[in-house]
Amino acid sequence: MKAQRIFAYQLNTLLKGSLSLRYTVLEMPRPKKINGEAILASARRVIEVEMLGLQEVGDRIGQELLEAVEILHSCSGKIVVTGIGKSGHIARKLASTLASTGTPAFFVHPAEASHGDLGMISQRDAIIAISYSGESAELNLILPFAKRLGVKLISITGDPKSTLALLSEVTLNVRITKEACPLGLAPTASTTATLAIGDALAVSLLGAKGFNQKDFARSHPGGSLGKKLLTRVADVMRTAESFPRVSPKSRLKDVIVEISQKRLGMAAVIGKDNILAGIITDGDLRRLLERSDQPLMTTAENIMTRNPKTIRPDALASEALAIFEVQKINHLIVVDEKDVPLGVLGFHDLVTEKII
Repeated sequence: MKAQRIFAYQLNTLLKGSLSLRYTVLEMPRPKKINGEAILASARRVIEVEMLGLQEVGDRIGQELLEAVEILHSCSGKIVVTGIGKSGHIARKLASTLASTGTPAFFVHPAEASHGDLGMISQRDAIIAISYSGESAELNLILPFAKRLGVKLISITGDPKSTLALLSEVTLNVRITKEACPLGLAPTASTTATLAIGDALAVSLLGAKGFNQKDFARSHPGGSLGKKLLTRVADVMRTAESFPRVSPKSRLKDVIVEISQKRLGMAAVIGKDNILAGIITDGDLRRLLERSDQPLMTTAENIMTRNPKTIRPDALASEALAIFEVQKINHLIVVDEKDVPLGVLGFHDLVTEKII
């Protein structure tokens, strides 16, 4: 096998100030061909080891997690989550999960904390400190401050006898038998276990607070879930001149003109005293043409569908979507509390607003 030739260049300054160019040829072996079966076997082993670690931590859940949830639930301030290295990445994720599920929380880097960021922590707060060894110097340096301030401390660690654990009110033990890394050095199964216990803590707290989908949507207004749960029918319905309407005595020609001009594929039939009498759709017109020899003499009341499906303007768009899907229809007449027609909502209106 031929070796790659790599040229290493070096510029040397001569006494007269001119430059000379030297190069050295380094012989480097080509990388070995990847063994696909070995790679897949290694990947499967990683998943198996991490599943084992999760099982160990899951079997260990008990009174400590309940006490941790009680501390966080009774906290009148914010939850401060801290950790360094890989634990710091997990801490950031936990802070984000807590914040998005109804618990004000933020991440503080322990090294930055000892240089002024401790001022972000108040007596009303609670701290979740993450360190698998429980002996991270940067983290343990700020713990005495927390104790002097009287802040409740929850630790997530793999050593329940560590300095971090001994200074904590509650310790969540995430010790695992072995790492997925074959060298036993890179945090793998341990970080997965820590991530899982953090999620368990956040979701348990979510349940204790009665946090629901609407609450979640308020903190995610830009996402599709936020739109689906916060948008109401009144926000997207067609009203005024955009609302196709005819009377029961309107002739078929006038019905067709109204449907064509408003481009919704339907028209509401409105009777005396602004009472909703029915609805006419493109489908109704097609079926009429198929079965009648003289359809143009027909009036709206003879071809309309009576008692059409309706919805209130303050209903959520998600409720309208559910009706569309269950009833297999494309339009809903929007009515007030007295069943007076206010407008119409079409299935495609939800598509346009990216609610679907």
